[in-house]
Amino acid sequence: MNHDAIDAEIAVYDARSRQATQNGAQAFARLLKLAEERDSGQIPRIARFLAATYNGQAFQFDLFELRALDIAISDDMLSCLDALRWGRADLHRLIPDGDARVRAVIERWGLRWPNDT
Repeated sequence: MNHDAIDAEIAVYDARSRQATQNGAQAFARLLKLAEERDSGQIPRIARFLAATYNGQAFQFDLFELRALDIAISDDMLSCLDALRWGRADLHRLIPDGDARVRAVIERWGLRWPNDT
């Protein structure tokens, strides 16, 4: 493979990564707003997902829960996962006040950090 082909391949991956990150940030913002403002049967699942994207070691998320969500919500979660796969940025850092907002959702929905007693 020559240098031009390698450069072209890198450019394609960079564009995919940027698009996935942009889509993921928008999806994350929609999910975060739902977890902040709504109270339905799906919202605790959204809160657990947001917590898992924030700190996957502290908060586990069963991917089979995607089956119990509206299509638009699960599509947003998949967009977030795609953004995480590319690893350009933590999703909560792409949202205004994202750190504080995700922490507030974690508290609002009674999710417990592993060291909480």
